Amino acid sequence: MIYFKLFYTFFKIGLFSFGGGYAMLPLIQQEVTLSNKWITVKEFIDIVAISQITPGPIAINSATYIGYKISGILGSIFATIGVVMPSIIIMLIICKFFFKFKNNKYVENAFLGLRPATVGLVAAAAILVSNSSFIDYKSVIIFLFAFIASYKYKANPILLTIISAIIGLVLYK
Repeated sequence: MIYFKLFYTFFKIGLFSFGGGYAMLPLIQQEVTLSNKWITVKEFIDIVAISQITPGPIAINSATYIGYKISGILGSIFATIGVVMPSIIIMLIICKFFFKFKNNKYVENAFLGLRPATVGLVAAAAILVSNSSFIDYKSVIIFLFAFIASYKYKANPILLTIISAIIGLVLYK
């Protein structure tokens, strides 16, 4: 049944993705475009864009959207529950034991190993999304504007999103 397949797929994504939504993108892309062939890479890039501009975590937004596209409202419910369930379970376990073991050298070392892995996963997600996002020189201009404004001037991401959409409307009319 497709509902359990959606739940299982997104449960795996939630269980094996560390570092938040952007770090999950390579695994989501692998599962939904290659393994299950539910959507195309272009559709995946569009889902990432929609998930970025809607409120909430990108992984949950992506799961909800993909679940809905595949099997309607019930599909979105199963996919969304699947992606959040591992986090809920893991956080309950961590909350129970973390304070007891937070100064343990093995726990500290594990976190030292997770940090660079998370940065690597986020970088991989950025490269994945950039492969289909730079379609011409105009898209490069929008990227450079957003990157410089965000990185150098610490511009508000909401304002950058709105301004980038306006620039897109002007450049692509």
